[in-house]
Amino acid sequence: MSAVILDGKRRADEVKKELSEKIKGYKASVGAVPKLVALEIGKDSAFSVYVKSQGKIAEAIGMEYELISLAPSTTEKELIERISSLNKDNSVTGIILQCPLPEKFDFIKVTSFISADKDVEGINPENKGKLLLNAYRVVPPTSSAAMELIELSGVDLYGKEAVVVGHSSIVGKPLTMLLLDRFATVTVCHIATSEKGKLIEHINRADIVAVAVGKPNLIKGEWIKEGAIVVDIGINSLDGKIVGDVEFESAKTRAGYISPVPGGVGPLTTAILMRNCLSLFEEQNVTAQ
Repeated sequence: MSAVILDGKRRADEVKKELSEKIKGYKASVGAVPKLVALEIGKDSAFSVYVKSQGKIAEAIGMEYELISLAPSTTEKELIERISSLNKDNSVTGIILQCPLPEKFDFIKVTSFISADKDVEGINPENKGKLLLNAYRVVPPTSSAAMELIELSGVDLYGKEAVVVGHSSIVGKPLTMLLLDRFATVTVCHIATSEKGKLIEHINRADIVAVAVGKPNLIKGEWIKEGAIVVDIGINSLDGKIVGDVEFESAKTRAGYISPVPGGVGPLTTAILMRNCLSLFEEQNVTAQ
């Protein structure tokens, strides 16, 4: 048995084509296009590929993109002031704050200053709350990309056992909410699950496994249930190669569907970030009319 590959790159290309056509239409009908502004403090080489891909994709689909690089010495107060200024700028559709932030910054405090109407990552407390209520406008792009790959399998999720490994506020928790909204039965695992020796048994019974931890090959192929859907959200450097959190080669012999790293969640995440920006643009310029 060899798993069907959940091709995130191909799906991302489809999303970008759809976005390009819509943006072209809005440019003709309302005389404007979405503008995404990214804020970064210093240069983080680990995230430079993601930042560069944002600019390239925005240009390719006809969206305006501006990267504002702030000095490493920037204070939390100065960052909040810059965010507040962008909130008031009617030419700006969406704001993304490149992470990680310096350790001295309070992530929750800072992100709460991003207007919910311009929050392309769905990390403002208001947008997080709407996700909990299944009344969201945008979803954090990485968790949204993972959910879209799961749905690409075509498998009915109703009543399926889903295991999410990793409980971060921007991936694991939002993905859990999305799976619950599809009536999957969801278990969330984390470091305590592993330390108590319970991780393997949860993976063994899972019809759907989604992993977002950041530890190369954490999930062993032999743990995967025959025919399961496996979505690997991790991205790690190992021996000069980019690998995920799942042992891909061994896992694909047992899984029914599996996403690769690279080429799975990553490229689709950036495309969905742009889709979120377009959705906010439509709220600001189309539905409001």
